[in-house]
Amino acid sequence: QVQLVESGGGLVQAGASLRLSCAASGRTFSMYTIGWFRQAPGKERELVATITSSGSTNYADSVKGRFTISRDNAKNTVFLQMNSLKPEDTALYYCARRIIPAAPFGSWGQGTQVTVSS
Repeated sequence: QVQLVESGGGLVQAGASLRLSCAASGRTFSMYTIGWFRQAPGKERELVATITSSGSTNYADSVKGRFTISRDNAKNTVFLQMNSLKPEDTALYYCARRIIPAAPFGSWGQGTQVTVSS
């Protein structure tokens, strides 16, 4: 059973940076696609970025050029570097894993709160 734990959130001013971490248990971590999602109050959950086992990345249009997803398989960790934060980035950020492209994301963590003040 893979468990994912997010950390690194906080309260920052607009324009600041944060780096979120998604730490995973399990020896097969490197095989998974990992996704970062976020959900703001009253809004649907949004896919922010993904990284495949081979390191290919994909981003939501709203974060392209500002956020960078990366992974360190030796540490079973995926990072989300968030620069030039905006108040609209305020949300609870989650990570999840996907085993194969056709499968849904699962093993959701508890999330880490990011709040950006104007």
